[in-house]
Amino acid sequence: MTAAGRNKRIKDFPLKPKQRQIPDGIFNKCRKCGTIFVQKNFEENLFICKECGFYHPMPARKRIENLADPGTFEELYGELASADPLGFKAIEAYTDRIARETAKNDINEAIITGRCEIGGNPTYLGVMEQRFLMASMGSVVGEKVTRLFEDALRDRLPVVMVSASGGARMHEGLISLMQMAKTSAAVARFSQAGLLYISVLTNPTMAGVMASYASLGDIIIAEPRALIGFTGPRVIRETLRIELPKGFQESEFLLEHGQIDMIVERKALRSTLARLLDYGCNAYPSNRHSAKGGTSARKEG
Repeated sequence: MTAAGRNKRIKDFPLKPKQRQIPDGIFNKCRKCGTIFVQKNFEENLFICKECGFYHPMPARKRIENLADPGTFEELYGELASADPLGFKAIEAYTDRIARETAKNDINEAIITGRCEIGGNPTYLGVMEQRFLMASMGSVVGEKVTRLFEDALRDRLPVVMVSASGGARMHEGLISLMQMAKTSAAVARFSQAGLLYISVLTNPTMAGVMASYASLGDIIIAEPRALIGFTGPRVIRETLRIELPKGFQESEFLLEHGQIDMIVERKALRSTLARLLDYGCNAYPSNRHSAKGGTSARKEG
């Protein structure tokens, strides 16, 4: 074979193999131990790593699917959307950021609210969406939470709120901070009526959300090893120049010091809520009817 022939054959077989592209969403990686797992198996395990037991954030709609009785959830106030009162712009405009987060996560705000049944108990349910601006609380989150408690008070039904937040939304300035007082006042009116509010804290529940409605439940439940507090441990340590106790601000530490009532694993949360609601609904048995057959939701003027 001539030299030209040999060169031609070599060119026909490239030395670098062609790489195959793996479609997005097939695999995922544990944030803590680095284990690679199949996304479908991860979701079936409720977003908990099978190797180290680390609790990853659970999308709000998946959480609702896991907690509410099948076919009973009816979303409320979904038409509310954030405005841009300050004309806020950092790396990108606030309105552009909202549009991008909405397109990415198929949700227009950091919380989903509605009515459902949990273990047959009609309940008003709110679940925060950590993927949307770290579930920060702005005017829409505050309004949805307030309306949820107002409508639950009107219908004399319990409220379950699942929180996960980095705090107030800086893009809305003082308006976001006002939501702390607004939501706390709504919870106070609800509690004065003797109705049941169960607060579920997930990792992380911090700052303005924790300092308002998330800490005001009649029963406060936390997931294992959830970070819960107002200011993060690093800021406290650097500001006060002290060493913090091991596990400081984790749910186990808070349970030991009487700040929460119980720690419940994610797989047991639905049955636990159903049992607690059974106890609570005995205080107002006339409301043990279908959530969809009860009083209609708030009518917008």
